[in-house]
Amino acid sequence: MAVAAVANIPAPGVHDADVDRLFASSGPLGQAVGGFRPRAAQTEMAKAIAEAIAQQRTLIAEAGTGTGKTFAYLVPALLWGGKVIVSTGTKNLQDQLFLRDIPTVRKALSAPVSIALLKGRANYVCHFHLERTLQNGRMTSREDVGYLREISRFMKTTSSGDKAELSMVPETAPIWNLVTSTRDTCMGAECQYYQDCFVMKARKEAQQADVVVVNHHLFFADVALKDTGVAELLPSANTVIFDEAHQLPEVATLFFGNTVSTSQILELCRDVLAEGLSHARDGADWGQVVLPVEKAARDLRLAFPQDVVRLSVNQIAPSSIFFPALETMRSQLHGMIVVLEKQAERAETIEQCRTRAVELGYKLDGWNSTPVAGGGKKAGKAVAADEGEGSVLWVEAFSSSLQLHQTPLSIAPIFNKQREGVARSWIFTSATLAVKNDFQHYAAQMGLGDEPAQSWPSPFDYGQQGLLYVPQNLPQPNSPDYTDAVIDAALPVIEASGGRAFLLCTTIRAVNRAAERLRAEFEARHLDFPLMVQGEAGRTELLDRFRAAGNAVLIGSQSFWEGVDVRGEALSLVIIDKLPFSPPDDPVLAARIEALESKGMNGFMHHQLPAAIINLKQGAGRLIRDESDRGVLMICDPRLISKGYGRRIWQSLPPFKRTRELDAVKAFWRGDTVAE
Repeated sequence: MAVAAVANIPAPGVHDADVDRLFASSGPLGQAVGGFRPRAAQTEMAKAIAEAIAQQRTLIAEAGTGTGKTFAYLVPALLWGGKVIVSTGTKNLQDQLFLRDIPTVRKALSAPVSIALLKGRANYVCHFHLERTLQNGRMTSREDVGYLREISRFMKTTSSGDKAELSMVPETAPIWNLVTSTRDTCMGAECQYYQDCFVMKARKEAQQADVVVVNHHLFFADVALKDTGVAELLPSANTVIFDEAHQLPEVATLFFGNTVSTSQILELCRDVLAEGLSHARDGADWGQVVLPVEKAARDLRLAFPQDVVRLSVNQIAPSSIFFPALETMRSQLHGMIVVLEKQAERAETIEQCRTRAVELGYKLDGWNSTPVAGGGKKAGKAVAADEGEGSVLWVEAFSSSLQLHQTPLSIAPIFNKQREGVARSWIFTSATLAVKNDFQHYAAQMGLGDEPAQSWPSPFDYGQQGLLYVPQNLPQPNSPDYTDAVIDAALPVIEASGGRAFLLCTTIRAVNRAAERLRAEFEARHLDFPLMVQGEAGRTELLDRFRAAGNAVLIGSQSFWEGVDVRGEALSLVIIDKLPFSPPDDPVLAARIEALESKGMNGFMHHQLPAAIINLKQGAGRLIRDESDRGVLMICDPRLISKGYGRRIWQSLPPFKRTRELDAVKAFWRGDTVAE
């Protein structure tokens, strides 16, 4: 598979001279963008992308932190990309591209291109649902009443209806669920507000724009559901660019699978009762229609007495009450569908309930392929008939709901189907796509086979700017007191750095234990370091407070491993508690490893290890964000040294100087020379 980094010098591209001129210090970017300086890696990356666009081909492009990859893809995209879709990892990055980066490049190049922002429908206030909520006042708290008033005022002045513009109502406030639509609750063309609909307006603007900014969730939700507006955009797109492309395998897996939950069924029952009583009170005894379905949903959840559980279907005992409870759920839902079909013509909202019920029934039927002993099919596997590719059936129980999942073992064949047909260029870019310059793992996940891949190094001087510290004498990560040992090792380092630290954990449990310990230790040692913990406030608020404090310690799990940019001295230490391997009891991971090993491959070396390395590179990438940054990366996991694969891991990280001595760490912050 030809997916190692391209080493030979490519032939000159058709736009090379233009790119050299545009990225020169005297060029338009240098004149228009404050602080812009030519960077060889950025210029070369822009040339490679311009060539991929010219030839309408695919390119996997890894660019180290500080390369300036955003400008490297925006310049060729705006000038030569035709109709462009840029898909990003998060809504925050989406807003940054739309509000700042693209307008900056467009102005510098005097490029006559129009741009549009397209988000999922849950981001836009719905006129119909807002009016209905104002009328029936289903508020659960005084806070929601105040938020509703703000949203009502906002609707009188907004031109986009995008809730991101209304910062005084938190993005997580429950009120948003009552004033936005879902695919199930949208009235479509039947709605009296259809002409004013913000979702439709955003889609129309996207249709007409030259450059459309979406996010990965939206892109793949559309491929799976055809409900986001991207479906209409794709046929006319000449260029599709995925920024933060390392996130694609996980996002695509989420959307190419099927999930149905008892919460969805109970929510449907509530709506069936409300709409039935409102529009067809005489059509049925609606309380008796929904009661058996609600009971079946609750009984299904109670099939697992534990609070939290993740099991593949072949791990559930054949004698478990889960299987008859699932059959009862399916049967009772079918009974409700029969009633809804008879009453659906009475109101559009009842028809919506019928559609939702049929769709949930279809997803439950996906579990009909549950393997039976001696049935000739491998336990825990099903075949998705429309894709011909194996999938794994598994359940996930939470305190009050149960989710049934059908997850594809590989998204490669499904994603390849999306890339067939119209010739266009596909650009996949991120700071973390390769393992020691080898793209094989990523290319295999995405079905990119032998597509060309290139890597451009960071311009930072990691040998001078950073130090990798692996402490000695830590227990194995599966030890019950491991997090306490991490804190014991980290405390002198945090003291030496004067706070200014991220502690990145691989589990929420570790976050909570670390927070408990550090709070007590800071108090006992009279250390005046503000402590910020994931979950105690939103991510943006925590980061703003962290930057402002200048000597804070922030503890977070996965959401702080990537997409976080703290420059300067406020972040001078990144501590990682353990190597980020996926949990061994993950049913999807277990099925994927089994599939690899059935082909004679090593599941650990070919899947778990490269996935962990790419994740670790993201966490490590939080430390050095600027040419003037200095800091220590502390990885506490002893496997980095003791295991044979440890060398492969640290060789994939930035080329920091390395030490196992605490004194060397203290010397680094004093500015002394550190010997390896």
